[in-house]
Amino acid sequence: MESEGAGGPAGTVCPRCGEARARTVEQARGGKGALRDDLYGRLAPGPDKTGDGCMHAAQGMVLTGLGIALAYTGVQQGRSLYTIAGVALALLCVIGTLVVVRGDGREKAAAEDGAQRAERVWRPAYYCSGCSSVFCPGGTPWRGALTPEQFKKFVWTEAGYADQLLAGDKAKDATVPADVLSVGDRTARPAPGHGA
Repeated sequence: MESEGAGGPAGTVCPRCGEARARTVEQARGGKGALRDDLYGRLAPGPDKTGDGCMHAAQGMVLTGLGIALAYTGVQQGRSLYTIAGVALALLCVIGTLVVVRGDGREKAAAEDGAQRAERVWRPAYYCSGCSSVFCPGGTPWRGALTPEQFKKFVWTEAGYADQLLAGDKAKDATVPADVLSVGDRTARPAPGHGA
């Protein structure tokens, strides 16, 4: 029997291993063993996009300043190679900075837009420390037991920012089973082998 605890139903049983060691993913990210198992990153509901591109803009302007300084040195010393290289470097840095800052803005906007969709599938999830799986009690709003990497990819895909998973993150290469569907997907798509 389940009883209501501070973080949700106490004694929530894992469907994979049958143990009653499950905690909400929010509790698991900051609880015992979270640092050792990198649960903070492995169970992240979305990318950490707190910056607004100011740091990249500042870095770009410093590099642009170096290009301008090189061009100025070339003019002062009568060395056209320095002048041309300095102007080219400054232009390249300005263009590169604009591209990077614009990309930062797009990624931050995607993270903000998808936050609600991510919360819908992330918040009710539980993490079992016994078998390192993530599940939703009762199969709502999604069903099945996933590895932390599959869960992260599932949440980020549902939210629309899976393209922001970094190279080297195991979640980027994880495959989410087809039968793990969110509530909206269950009604939108027929079950495999049942219609078009």
